[in-house]
Amino acid sequence: MLNYFIKSPETPEEWNNYFLFRWEMLRKPLGMSKNSLKDELESSSFHLIAMDEYKKVVGSGRVHFNSDEEAQIRYMAISENLKRKGIGSEIVKKLEEYAGKNGAKTVILNAREEAINFYLALNYLEGGPYQSDTGIPHITMRKNLS
Repeated sequence: MLNYFIKSPETPEEWNNYFLFRWEMLRKPLGMSKNSLKDELESSSFHLIAMDEYKKVVGSGRVHFNSDEEAQIRYMAISENLKRKGIGSEIVKKLEEYAGKNGAKTVILNAREEAINFYLALNYLEGGPYQSDTGIPHITMRKNLS
């Protein structure tokens, strides 16, 4: 049985481990530098990490607001060996709850091709293509919260 918990990073160590996890999962495999792992919205975003019983980060996600009624999920990642265990779905649900409680009517995200079915299963709808800074194909997806 997998033991994990989901929370916002609090300590400097948790923040460092969170950003390192994001880079290792999402940017490093594409040959991108650590300079690419943060953006200008970090301080105004709501961040979540999934940690195992050893306090190792095994999942991440972030939500920020594009407008008063539109939130955007970014930086979703789950350790490869723990995918399809419900961790990602739980992170998305908690990010959506936060967004909804803070006025969002819609959540958007830009999904990599391999994640489209995951988001479809969470009731997101496919939109058009999105040109990511990673250079790999993404699709914009949307979900109405009301």
